[in-house]
Parts: sequence; structure tokens; C-alpha cells
Amino acid sequence: MFSILLPGYLVGIIKFTMMLAVLLFWFAAMLPGVLLKLLPVAAVRRAASRYCVWIAAQWVGSNHLLYRFIHPMQWDIDVRGRMEPGKSYLLISNHQSWADILVLFDLLHGRTPFARFFMKQQLLLVPIIGLVCWAMDFPFMKRHSREAVAANPALRGQDLATTRRACEIYRREPVTVVNFLEGTRFTEAKRVASGSPYKHLLKPKAAGLSFTLNAMGEQFAGIIDVTIAYQPSGKGLVWSWLCGEQDQLAMHVDLLPLPAELLHGDYDGDAEFRTRFQAWVNGLWQRKDARLERMLGDRPALSPTQAAHS
Repeated sequence: MFSILLPGYLVGIIKFTMMLAVLLFWFAAMLPGVLLKLLPVAAVRRAASRYCVWIAAQWVGSNHLLYRFIHPMQWDIDVRGRMEPGKSYLLISNHQSWADILVLFDLLHGRTPFARFFMKQQLLLVPIIGLVCWAMDFPFMKRHSREAVAANPALRGQDLATTRRACEIYRREPVTVVNFLEGTRFTEAKRVASGSPYKHLLKPKAAGLSFTLNAMGEQFAGIIDVTIAYQPSGKGLVWSWLCGEQDQLAMHVDLLPLPAELLHGDYDGDAEFRTRFQAWVNGLWQRKDARLERMLGDRPALSPTQAAHS
């Protein structure tokens, strides 16, 4: 356990280096699938995607072992409900750091199908990340703002149509679709600037969730509601996590039923439906904010050993 023997910054460097080596190893293993994905044969492309997802799952499993090899993991994970790898789920979570993605991959490993994130279309151009996510059929979205729709009514409904096309491939296999409702990482400055009524969260963006439920609602076995609470740290959360300071982070996981009355509706065009949907999402967010208040109150400060090694 390096975190016991070495200063935190060395633990961070070692962990980052080992994670990078693991990533490059599995990326090299994925390349044949990426190349096959380019072939204009539907059956081959589907097989290539499944292969790439399998490789990505091995990458997550390798990281799972690596984290626990480098420093002791005493994560406080409270799971309410039974998830099954053979069923599809929609996952919503608060979003504080890029570390959230790796934490969620670790949480879901072996519990649910491999997670996919809705990604901005611009990320398709990012080297390696864009290519790998494309090969695994991550949906790349070019969403239209409400202002753009108001200026050009012809755009109305295109968001939903785009979501449906992006998710059509998931009808053939189980998937976990991840949606960070805040749309960006939480900071206190963003909370104040946005006028968020919550203490630990930004305002949720309900439109994307509505489009996803409208497009795929019948496929989901439930909604996985994840709340992540990190230990207080003076560092950025990613570096704090790499340095081993987050060995006691807490996660609360609720498996919620789908709101049958809200699976179908015109979020953009039906004001009454939009009001009901927003009220449901705001209720989820109020409970999450209260839960975070309790969880953060229970988070221990860094131990003297951690502080000395940082």
C-alpha cells in the first residue's frame, strides 16, 4: 500500500503513471476492434462494438484492482436495491469532478451493463477519447438550446429525434446510460452565479433526461440515483483522489422506479408536461441535496497521516 509508505504527491504520480500504462495497454488491445468498426458491414461493426466494450470492461476491472493495490479502499457505499448486469438502467448523479467518471465505472463494475455517457459532439474530435467512445457507440449529441428553437421553430423535436437515433443501437443489448443532470461540474462559484437554490448542487437540466426517458424509457429496468460525497481537501478532487486522500469517500445508490406518467410527453411543446417533469426532477434534487448535507457532515477530515503525507 503505497499511500501508507510514501508522501501523497508520490502516490499521485505513481497512480497516474500506472493508470496511464493500463489505459495504453487496453487501448492497444482495442485497436483491432476500432479498425473493424470502420468496415461497411453491419454485422462486423456490431461485433467490433461488442469487442470494444468488452475490452473497456477489462480496463475498468484492471483499474478496480489497481486502486486497491495502491492504497486501502474504505469507500462507504450504501446501495438500496438490486441491480442486474443483464438489464438496462438510466443513471443520474451529482457531478463534482472528472474523477466522478472513474468512480462510477468502479461502482458499476460487475453490477450493471457497461456505462455510456451522452457526450458533446465536439468531443468526437479529441484524440483517442473520441475514437474509443465512437467505437463503443457512445451517443454524441448536438443539442439545440431553447433560444435556438425559439428562433428557428423547425428545430423543435430534433433533440428528441437525435436522442432516439443515438439510442437505437442499445435496443439490441443492455446498457447503463449515464446523465449528469447539472450539465457541468459543481463549483461554489457556479452555484452562486446560477442562482441555484441548492447548497451542494447546481440546478438540474431536466430536458435531456426527459428526451432520454421518451426515447428509451421502456428499455430501462429502473433509475439508478447516485450521490457522491468526497472527503474535504484543499487540492483539486482529481489530484486528491490520485494521492489517496479519497479512500473514505461515500456513495449512496438508490434504485428508483421509472415514472410511468412521465415517460412520454412533449417537453418543449407542452408547458403542463414540462412543469410536472421539472417538479419531479426538482424533488429528486431536493432529496439529493439533503442527503449530501448529511453525507458531507459525516465525512471525516483528512487523518494526520494523510495530511502529513500530502
